[in-house]
Amino acid sequence: MSKTLTETTTNENSPTDSTIITEQPHPTETATNDQSSPETSETKTTKPKSNPTQKPGNDNISSTSSASDKNAQKVKQLEEKAAKKTQKLEAKTAKKAQILTNKAARKQQKQQQKQQQKIQTSKSHSSDLVFRSIIIGLLIVSLLTSCASLAYCIWDFTRGDTPITFNYPNGDGNAANFIEGSIADVAIKVTPGVVSIVTEIRGTNFIGMATTSTAAGTGMIVTEEGYILTNKHVIEGATSVQIVLDDGTTYDDIELVGTDPTNDIAFLKIKNASNLTPVKLGDSKTITTGQPVIAIGNALGQLQNTITYGIISGIGRSITAMSSDYSASESLVDMIQTDAAINSGNSGGPLVNAAGEVIGINTATSSDADGIGFAIPISSVKGMLNSLIATGKLNRAYLGVYYINITPAIAKSYNLPVSSGAYVYSSAQYSAIIKDSPAEKAGLKDKDIITKINGFKVSNASSVSTLLGEYTPGDTVQLTILRDGKERSINVTLGSYSN
Repeated sequence: MSKTLTETTTNENSPTDSTIITEQPHPTETATNDQSSPETSETKTTKPKSNPTQKPGNDNISSTSSASDKNAQKVKQLEEKAAKKTQKLEAKTAKKAQILTNKAARKQQKQQQKQQQKIQTSKSHSSDLVFRSIIIGLLIVSLLTSCASLAYCIWDFTRGDTPITFNYPNGDGNAANFIEGSIADVAIKVTPGVVSIVTEIRGTNFIGMATTSTAAGTGMIVTEEGYILTNKHVIEGATSVQIVLDDGTTYDDIELVGTDPTNDIAFLKIKNASNLTPVKLGDSKTITTGQPVIAIGNALGQLQNTITYGIISGIGRSITAMSSDYSASESLVDMIQTDAAINSGNSGGPLVNAAGEVIGINTATSSDADGIGFAIPISSVKGMLNSLIATGKLNRAYLGVYYINITPAIAKSYNLPVSSGAYVYSSAQYSAIIKDSPAEKAGLKDKDIITKINGFKVSNASSVSTLLGEYTPGDTVQLTILRDGKERSINVTLGSYSN
């Protein structure tokens, strides 16, 4: 408790020798100690006792100083006490503030830790989600790839199993035999469709003089509208062509429609012709050795059809045909060999079976032996004829492979499991499957062995080229193949050789 002391000292010369000490309470203490210390609110007047041994003036001063010292000491004690209390209060307040600050700091730290933990958890969750997404994506891709591979395997295994109906006419004229008098009947039936072809070739001789030469060959009418089938070498180099029918009717307005890029075949057209008598085409795929045949043609260029008789003495023969002046040559395969005489002028004429059906186109004779002639199988040109009739254009069906006709010697040399068929193989660096060809699109592979086409056996007598010649571009055929020792079927949509 602090007090304010007011000291009044009288002057020595004052009329009264008294000192008045007025005690007033400290404002703060007045409020708190009104009831406990009522005397502090009063003004006390104290008269010092007189000391007989001292002078009155000195006694008053000494008494006043002592009281003042005591009061100052009390004030000092009170101030110290108040300071200590204030210090304790401040220390306590500071401690509480520090505690609160620490609590707030710890709380903030915990919040930051929680926030950081949340961020870490979020990052971990995000990373885990990304990782899981990648794993799931890889699993999906793997599953799709597996499904695609399985689907391809199933498709590749089953696609060739789609049945194809082979529409072949009932009956086979190659099974017929000539009987007494039947050769004449067959000749009468066929010869109206056989024509003589006369060509004129203009040129210059070695001294520059203009020359003109003529040649003669044979052809056959294949449509009522005047399409004529013959050999390419019959009309090669001709500047004009004339056609003479069996009854002597002559046509001079002749158009060369086109030629076979792979064989000795040409097609002509008699313009503005109608109601002509065509020959009947047979099936050369089923011919057999020893089968009786007749050859009809303009022998020796006499513009008169002649008939010779014989048998098929061989099939699947390969020859190199030379022109009459030996200026050009051509390799021909799958030829029919016959001992029916094929003389000069017979080229392009029909080789006919006992049913009166054309099974070959007479093409060449042997210069090394007498009585041996060769004919191109008729089935190899049917596709081009059908294309010509349907579209007015000559197109040959195209598969797009290089192959080797398998013989027993070839089978032994290449260690093949069969002795006949077509071995899809190329000895060069490039693949035997031509790029973007129908064969590639169908899935044919190198070293496949083609054994059948639409059910017909591929053999030395009926090569792939000959069998496909029966079809037109756009036709779908079924190939029976051997791959890795297993037989399977593949459907192929044929393309056009011109493309």
